[in-house]
Amino acid sequence: MTTQITTLTFFKYRSLYAKFWAFGMMQFAHYTLRKIDGLSFYKLLGTGKEGFNPSPDWTVYALLQVWETEEKADDFFRHSSLMKKYRKYSSEHWTLFMRNRMARGKWDGNNPFAIHPALTEDIPYIAVITRATIKVKYLRRFWKSVPASQRPLKKNTGLIYTKGVGEVPYMQMATFSLWENQKALDDFAYRSKEHIKIIGDTRTIGWYKEELFSRFQPYRSLGSWNGINPLSFTTSELD
Repeated sequence: MTTQITTLTFFKYRSLYAKFWAFGMMQFAHYTLRKIDGLSFYKLLGTGKEGFNPSPDWTVYALLQVWETEEKADDFFRHSSLMKKYRKYSSEHWTLFMRNRMARGKWDGNNPFAIHPALTEDIPYIAVITRATIKVKYLRRFWKSVPASQRPLKKNTGLIYTKGVGEVPYMQMATFSLWENQKALDDFAYRSKEHIKIIGDTRTIGWYKEELFSRFQPYRSLGSWNGINPLSFTTSELD
């Protein structure tokens, strides 16, 4: 039985020095992360500007991690010197703990997410991560279609937070979105004509070399974002 959990941490940087530090860590953090006990998969992610604009947002970076157990994750966030550095240089940070509900496709040739057996109906929130490597010949056409497909997000009151993230600007992109409940997600994914169109284009045109679609049940939310903790779980902060 899997005990795997996934964490996603966002970091915000304000000063020019902190932004340079964060950009450098996209390369230098690999040395430490590769040796973390219990960490089976990770991605250092840059982010895009608001509205899934592919232009980089130099103020926000993200760290996606898949853990063998929650205890391994807690040990990292409590004691890792790397995490202490990230907290030191960032002006704000927020970590979401999640159990996987479903994952289809591949990321770097494999699916890193295993369905968790301990999902509960008591938690209505849903987090979604989609990731794709876009074929070079379709880059211009793909990004031209994105603004229209994302417009319904602004009208969806059930959306808590969303951010475009990625490994390589323009080519290897992902999205993260956090929803109040399944209905809010379905209203966007399956009842928005703009989003339905881009799903159809994905099937008929074949934008991607590789893609992955995954859903999670968030169950812990630590830190703050824009001055508040986006979810209402009652948990204590990690020191």
